[in-house]
Amino acid sequence: MSDDRSRPDDLATAEPDEAEEQVRTFWDLARLHAHISAVPTYFGPTPLDSVPPPTWAFGASAEQADKLLGLVLDGTKTATASALWDYEAEGEQLPEQGALSIVLDGSGRPRALLETSEVAVVPFDEVDEEHARLEGEGDLSLAHWRAVHEQFFTAEATHEHGFRSDMPVVCERFRVLYSD
Repeated sequence: MSDDRSRPDDLATAEPDEAEEQVRTFWDLARLHAHISAVPTYFGPTPLDSVPPPTWAFGASAEQADKLLGLVLDGTKTATASALWDYEAEGEQLPEQGALSIVLDGSGRPRALLETSEVAVVPFDEVDEEHARLEGEGDLSLAHWRAVHEQFFTAEATHEHGFRSDMPVVCERFRVLYSD
């Protein structure tokens, strides 16, 4: 299992309008509880008032999404890793420090508001023990991290480079601002 930021294909998501309403409702609560909407009203509406952050789920299946989200919600998991080549293949921007995102569970329901606290792109074989431990999976060892992520990056790649031990990996740290 790995924790690549993705939209697992087998998420049992609600209808588009219902899913959007769930995200909007979650976002309204999360902003309030995380004190994000603390700007005085005389400044007028901000983009945070109208556009929720992007949504995503961990892993490549609903089961992985739920398991990894559980580690986030219990405080064990405070980091994730993704293949840079997947971001490039999908035309997606890399996460940035200070960026907000909403993490979905395996059924596509919004469950946690995260703030990215650090992002680094490093070769796969240079990911360190601290990052492996912060991902919170398995025995927390670097050996476990490498085995699981090599398997995931090989099986779930959206790019055509294949797996390489020096492939660029996006290592992201985050903190939970709100969860339901």
